[in-house]
Amino acid sequence: MTLHHRAEGPLDAPPLYLGPSLGTSLAVWDKQAPALARHCRVVRWDLPGHGASPTGLLPTPAAMADLGRLVLDLADSLGHDSFAYAGISLGGAVGTWLAAHHPSRITSLTLVCSSARFGEPQPWLDRAELMRTKGAGPLAATARDRWFTPAFAASGDLAVDSLPADLRSVDPESYAGCCEVLAGLDLRPDLARITAPTLVVAGRDDKATPPPHARALADGIRDTHLVELPRAAHLANVEQPRAVLDALLSRLGSGPERGGPERGGPDRGGDGMAVRRAVLGDAHVDGAVARTTALVAGGRREELAMHVRAALRNGLTPDEIADVLREHDVNHPRGEDR
Repeated sequence: MTLHHRAEGPLDAPPLYLGPSLGTSLAVWDKQAPALARHCRVVRWDLPGHGASPTGLLPTPAAMADLGRLVLDLADSLGHDSFAYAGISLGGAVGTWLAAHHPSRITSLTLVCSSARFGEPQPWLDRAELMRTKGAGPLAATARDRWFTPAFAASGDLAVDSLPADLRSVDPESYAGCCEVLAGLDLRPDLARITAPTLVVAGRDDKATPPPHARALADGIRDTHLVELPRAAHLANVEQPRAVLDALLSRLGSGPERGGPERGGPDRGGDGMAVRRAVLGDAHVDGAVARTTALVAGGRREELAMHVRAALRNGLTPDEIADVLREHDVNHPRGEDR
């Protein structure tokens, strides 16, 4: 048995695997997948017992290696020796494990509202017990508060109801097994092993994996962009879909595997910009570039200078830093509170 998946986009396009958050189905990527599939062979997959994936895929007890091997089995079945990977929360941790333990398989990595360690074990073990004894109802009833900001929860967006509905349909034992994976997870020693270019995206209002979790990932992984999004909680790609899509596209296509220059080369980011234009359109990208201003640090120029110096010490090039500043200004149009 393999994970249920949905493949979209040209058969000969570079593969991009999208991993979901705990309790959600592959529908959690609905707002990005169609645009990404214009340029990539997008493969979305469901966690065991979630969506349409079968139960019984995880051993008892399970570890992150078991989830990682399920994704590799899926990739093998589709003939993908290597692929770009993006994942949310638990789905991001799967990608972190893959990039650390199977570096030849991962061409680039995007971690959305994820972590190397999701807190102390006992709360996850308690959640596993709650799921086994009372089913998904209690957790589904509080999903909006965990996943979304209050403003988005009241916005009427269809995802506010549809994603918690996915949680109500999960297999309790499979969900509990994933909780036990998180209880025993500590990927911090593995971060230095990751060589894939990495994008880390944080939601500033994320209570499950707050921004310090994202900063720890960025500090531990050598080649990393960090983007923190305002007005976004744990499912940041659902609340801020265009911002996450644009940031992801800036990472895709930047490596030599996509025909772009080597990291630090004279045209760094040029191929990534071409991908953004191909998917988002010239009008959107031109507008984003036009909004780039010196106010990205909220007028606190000394703070911006400190971050730029730290980025240069960590090996980023000036062009890479410019990419980050452009992404920031996409999400902070002129005149907004910064």
